[in-house]
Amino acid sequence: MLSICGGIGIYFGFFKKQNSTQDYLMGGRNMKLIPVCFSLVATFISGISLLGTPTELYIYGTSYIFSFIGAIMMSIIISQTFIPVLHDLQLTSAYEYLELRYDKRTRLFGSVLFSVYLMAWLPIVIYVPALAFNQVTGVNIHIVTPIVCVVCIFYTSLGGLRAVVWTDVIQTIVMIGAMVLIIIKGTIIVGGFEEVMVKNWNSDRIEFPVLSWDMTERHSILSVTIGSTFYWVGLIAVNQSMMQRFLALRELKSSKRAVWGFLVGVLLVVFICGYSGLLAFARYHDCDPVNSKLVLAKDQLLPLLVMDILGDWNGLPGLFVAGVFSAALSSLSTGLNSMSAVVLEDFWKPFFRPLTDKETQVLVRTVVVVLGAICVGLVFVVEKLGSVLQLTMSLSSASMGPLAGIFSMGIFLPFIDSTSALSGGAVGLASAWWVAAHSQLAQAQGFLRFEEKQREVSYLYRISYLWFTAFGCTVTVIVACLLSFRKYPKVQSDLQLFAPFVRSLIKRKSVIKIQL
Repeated sequence: MLSICGGIGIYFGFFKKQNSTQDYLMGGRNMKLIPVCFSLVATFISGISLLGTPTELYIYGTSYIFSFIGAIMMSIIISQTFIPVLHDLQLTSAYEYLELRYDKRTRLFGSVLFSVYLMAWLPIVIYVPALAFNQVTGVNIHIVTPIVCVVCIFYTSLGGLRAVVWTDVIQTIVMIGAMVLIIIKGTIIVGGFEEVMVKNWNSDRIEFPVLSWDMTERHSILSVTIGSTFYWVGLIAVNQSMMQRFLALRELKSSKRAVWGFLVGVLLVVFICGYSGLLAFARYHDCDPVNSKLVLAKDQLLPLLVMDILGDWNGLPGLFVAGVFSAALSSLSTGLNSMSAVVLEDFWKPFFRPLTDKETQVLVRTVVVVLGAICVGLVFVVEKLGSVLQLTMSLSSASMGPLAGIFSMGIFLPFIDSTSALSGGAVGLASAWWVAAHSQLAQAQGFLRFEEKQREVSYLYRISYLWFTAFGCTVTVIVACLLSFRKYPKVQSDLQLFAPFVRSLIKRKSVIKIQL
């Protein structure tokens, strides 16, 4: 797998050379729909999802799966609002929109926020496949991670977006193939699909979100619908790693189709991973691997299952490892590529002298190398933390919620000015991080468990992680709206900066004023 990815990087780096920065970062805005859909799925489904989702269902049950409702709502929202606006503006960095709609300060705030989020997320992306590799082979994590990063840095820096997208295609196929093989062989060993479901049903693993208004319920009807909608919007609509692919397609129609292609692919992989968690429970329901010390961490459950059911088939555990590494490579390469776009467009161009084409190529490739090296070092921090799925969702939710609020106000609320938006974003960010940090700290200290929530922990710190994005976004919007009541010079913004239905409302209002 590593050799194939390296070969693709060489092909696009030397034989299909990038003629411009737009070719390197955006694929010349002429990418094909199907490869981009594969790339979007591969970017989102990292090793975190492959190992974290089975662990989630093994420990807590099936309620998490219902957060796909939020994914569907997100697809409807962004295909009708965010995508039309950003695609028509022909942006390279999604955060360019914030300067067009507000000012340079707000653009910088969004870019920095995304960068911090990415630096927190990528080390986890690297750590997870190394954890799986360690479980299967016994090789030390800190030997594996540099190898993965070097290969990823190599093909990403050489081939740009085209190399990233086409390696994602191959990696997605390997990833899905490996998981399908696991669930087919595992289901046969356990005694069939019915046996898997019966054992999980009898142990209350097959469950539905509870009908409750209590926001501390980890997976209630409200959290998996409203809360997860905010989460998905924050993760996709204002994330440069994802939006860069939507914007790389030539036509708006293709970008909208890519949203639905991404949704189908993600739901397929999530359901496959979820079923593997039920399969693991059916296999180990009478002997928990965590309590019996068969695994060192919860997120090694799936690698244990793989060695258990595929260990006697030479080479097949290696296919699983290749699948997990595929997921990690795709997410890491996408992150590195998107970060190079952000550094160039948002950190260099607005503040420093224009670069020649050669200097630009050096800059974007240097970003890939340096960021990759930093991520390797941060893996030492990640391995000291807990379960990767909820940790990652908490970090991303707390970071992207305020950013989702700023973008949403820009697209939907014409009366919000730059100072109001930036102030709201700052307060929303501080509030979301405060809550997320105290929630994670309470869990680490054992004061907060999901089976029983201790009185020592404040209600606010016990809210479900699916509400973090909604919390940060809501605080941002409320603060900004309150500040917008102050007196300030009104700036007439270009109608192209608003969602299509908002443009229609503004035009209708203008017509009414003229008639009066």
